[in-house]
Amino acid sequence: MNHSTVDLDCLSAAYVESLMEEYLRDPARVPESWRGYFAQMAAAMAGEKSAGDRGSHGLSDHGPSGNGSAGHGHSGHGHSGNGHAGGSHAGNGRHGNGAAAAGDRIRFRPSFGPSSLFNPPVASAKIMASPGVERLPAARSAFPSTDDFEAVQRQDRVDQLIRAYRVRGHLVAKIDPLNAPRPEQPELSLEYHRLGDSDLERSFSTTSIGGPSTQTLDAIIKRLRNTYCRNIAAQFMHIDDLAVRDWLQHRMEETENVINLTRDEQLRILKRLTDAVMFEEFVRRKHVGAKTFSLEGAESLIPLLDMAIERVADQGVETVVLGMAHRGRLNVLANILRKHPHQIFWEFKDATPHLYQGGGDVKYHLGFNYDYETSSGRNIHLSLCFNPSHLEYVNTVAMGRTRAKQDRLGDSDRTRGLTLLIHGDAAFAGEGIVQETLNLSQLPAYEVGGTLHVIVNNQVGFTTLPEEARSTTYATDVAKMLQIPIFHVNGEDPAAVAQVVSLALDFRQRFKRDVVIDMYCFRRWGHNEGDEPGFTQPKMYQMIENRETIQDNYLERLLLLGEITVEEAEQIRQERRQHLEAEFETAHKEGFVPKPYKLPPIWQGYRGGDEPDDDDPATGLSTSRASELLVKLNHLPDGFNLHPKLKRLFERRLEMAHGDSPLDWSAGEALAFASLLTDGQRIRITGQDAERGTFSHRHSVLHDTVTGAKHCPLKHLAADQAPLEIYNSALSEAGVLGFEYGYSLDWPDGLVAWEAQFGDFWNVAQVIVDQFIASAEDKWKHLSGLVMMLPHGYEGQGPEHSSARLERLLQLCAEDNMQVAAPTTPAQLFHLLRRQVLRKWRKPLAIMTPKSLLRHPKVVSPLNDFVQGGFQRVIPDERPETTLPTRRVILCSGKIYYDLLEYRTKRQCNDVAIIRVEQLYPLPILPLRAVMSQYAVDTPVYWVQEEPENMGAWRFLRVMLGEKLFQTFPFSGISRQASASPATGSPAAHQIEQQEILACAFRSQ
Repeated sequence: MNHSTVDLDCLSAAYVESLMEEYLRDPARVPESWRGYFAQMAAAMAGEKSAGDRGSHGLSDHGPSGNGSAGHGHSGHGHSGNGHAGGSHAGNGRHGNGAAAAGDRIRFRPSFGPSSLFNPPVASAKIMASPGVERLPAARSAFPSTDDFEAVQRQDRVDQLIRAYRVRGHLVAKIDPLNAPRPEQPELSLEYHRLGDSDLERSFSTTSIGGPSTQTLDAIIKRLRNTYCRNIAAQFMHIDDLAVRDWLQHRMEETENVINLTRDEQLRILKRLTDAVMFEEFVRRKHVGAKTFSLEGAESLIPLLDMAIERVADQGVETVVLGMAHRGRLNVLANILRKHPHQIFWEFKDATPHLYQGGGDVKYHLGFNYDYETSSGRNIHLSLCFNPSHLEYVNTVAMGRTRAKQDRLGDSDRTRGLTLLIHGDAAFAGEGIVQETLNLSQLPAYEVGGTLHVIVNNQVGFTTLPEEARSTTYATDVAKMLQIPIFHVNGEDPAAVAQVVSLALDFRQRFKRDVVIDMYCFRRWGHNEGDEPGFTQPKMYQMIENRETIQDNYLERLLLLGEITVEEAEQIRQERRQHLEAEFETAHKEGFVPKPYKLPPIWQGYRGGDEPDDDDPATGLSTSRASELLVKLNHLPDGFNLHPKLKRLFERRLEMAHGDSPLDWSAGEALAFASLLTDGQRIRITGQDAERGTFSHRHSVLHDTVTGAKHCPLKHLAADQAPLEIYNSALSEAGVLGFEYGYSLDWPDGLVAWEAQFGDFWNVAQVIVDQFIASAEDKWKHLSGLVMMLPHGYEGQGPEHSSARLERLLQLCAEDNMQVAAPTTPAQLFHLLRRQVLRKWRKPLAIMTPKSLLRHPKVVSPLNDFVQGGFQRVIPDERPETTLPTRRVILCSGKIYYDLLEYRTKRQCNDVAIIRVEQLYPLPILPLRAVMSQYAVDTPVYWVQEEPENMGAWRFLRVMLGEKLFQTFPFSGISRQASASPATGSPAAHQIEQQEILACAFRSQ
């Protein structure tokens, strides 16, 4: 047949490229009819190399390192990487002279299409017009035959079928233990790709899927179905990086996604399954009706975790931080973290309620630490985070803890610590904090080397089915936002679980990215043991009711394989049963009480409890040291092009350093940071604009206006200074605040801070504040020194940019659980930050920081204020000398002090005292009493605030101090009227309201 009539527009260029690569490796590996053509191509390319060396035109070659030309002209580089065809515009190939070296990928992309290439009458003009191609011999005998064209088309269709299995195979995999039907996928059929049964015995190239270089279509399909359509479903084709996809394809297709377990490994899995099953059965039998959030139906989680810990330990991981919700938590505590069952049984007994009145938490919220020794003799520390009922909010807390542990180990490569998060399917799909967690994973401020996510997929929420709970195919689809694989696995196939664990953790180690294991299982009982799931999922629970345990199923499989005997299995059961009975007896012995919880070693020397009277360390600096640090904060690298508007800032800083000008807020803050760093105290600060500061006051990271280079003066103070991390965060509050809280749990000896863009934004992270920051010491005996910097003040910017919701913080305050402060001077901020780090009493600290006051001319402190004294919880009145008796006393905090001061000065109301309460909690009763002692009995006292009456500190103070302050001074409040919204949106209305407050504050009796 005349080849000039063959239509090859549908010919696969990718396939021809692969044939050319095969030809370059070994001509015998390609069909004979192609050899002549490729020989001509190679000859032409060799000729072009010679011509190219003389500066002549070259044949364009789009190589793997870019789109360089195969010829080499005089200038050596093509425009935009595409390489023009010769002369001074010729591109530079991978190897310098543009010649194709052995092993390089030859890209078959001429400037004409396949049909024009193989139909000379049509394409001859194009061929002759293409530089370098006109030298190709014209002998028609070198062109492939029609049979070869048809073979190429079939190969292309087979290649598309292979790709379809990689993309769609997961949709038909048998991952559901309950065998719910899955719809067929047309793209996986032969007919869809215009193939038929007659093609099953044909051989095709399979260099892309491992194994022999050619296989029959039948063998190809079997390999693909084994790899992608059995008990493991892999989603990875959304990953853009070809190298990552190729690595995953090779790992899965070479083994058909099967792991060869030794007898010892199979026996270990059986033991872990037996541990899991028998623990649940024992607890249910001994504590009838008690809430345990049973793992039954998902017992494969225990061998999964066991295998994961063993593997990462072999990979060099030294510490694992686990975060999980309730389901299976007791089982994980007993069988992974080795918490003594007798302690768990004692907690069920609840024999000492007097120890927990007003405190503690339910047993399935508790955390635990354990030093684990692996089967290979390696030691690895396990930390299970405490967790409230707010599912998924523990995620970034666990990540923060991991990051702190890595930093303590000096692990900048993030290889010695692992975050392992165990999720529920409904929560993973439904909770927005999951997206925040995933988004942090590759950000420099929050990366931990990749998190292992394990979804215990019960296929039901509380009483809600997946189709009612999510709009996606899988619970894990949100994870496709990352360039990571997602493995779905049938939880009733422990061998498949083992393969996925191995694959997932090897991926994490190689690419330092998150990875997801979605383990499909079921929930044998209701959401808790008091629920009747048959009310809402009757069909599902009819299937579940009579199912054997996974341990029984796995045992049957091992018995069939001859890997274990019935006697061995029964011995394992008997040992586990006897162990649990002995532990139960221990828990019920008369007078038995487990050992009390002790703080981890890094927390030795720190304490919680009530605020002590004797723990106010000296926070001042010598004058010379303060001046020296301020000068160093002004130092810039040679040639650094500072923004013109910042030059004046740096000039003022030098004046401050020499005592010629008082320090403003930014200088006081910077001096606090600099002094702590040079004291050896690590500092970590994150927030949405933390580097510059939302209100453009901090400028801790400077940007060269010409080159864009960055410089952070705080990092260049001394050779032996402590590390500083200051990062602009993602646009996230809950996730980022949770991360910093987690970091603070494992870094007591430093300053860990989160700054809100506006103070009220912490309401988005209220779960973190309520459930962790405010209550963790009371519930779980864990301490934190986290600092929250919350810009606060009414400047007419509207309801969302005025209030840091001080009333919410104060409502959470009890038992000296937190510190809340509103410093009004740079020196006060300086001493407060230093006190937070230097004292041994560790509590979270919320600072109401200013906005408009950052550049207020009166919000300054002389250098001497940083040398003497310390943080003043209460600042007495600072009136000029007067003989007038004090007719009223104003108490206030924060920005309104300067409004009151200005009003008093302008109107010369010198018979009114203004006292600043700088620490609102713990309420400074003794300092306040001492200040008030100088005023006459029955002098009226007014708390004045900008916030509405139902917000701010007023109601808190009225409850704490009563109607008469210290039973001596009548006590009233002045504020805006009670309101549903924090502030007006009208700047003019704001000014009217503000003037009314001031006028009322100074009104005559």
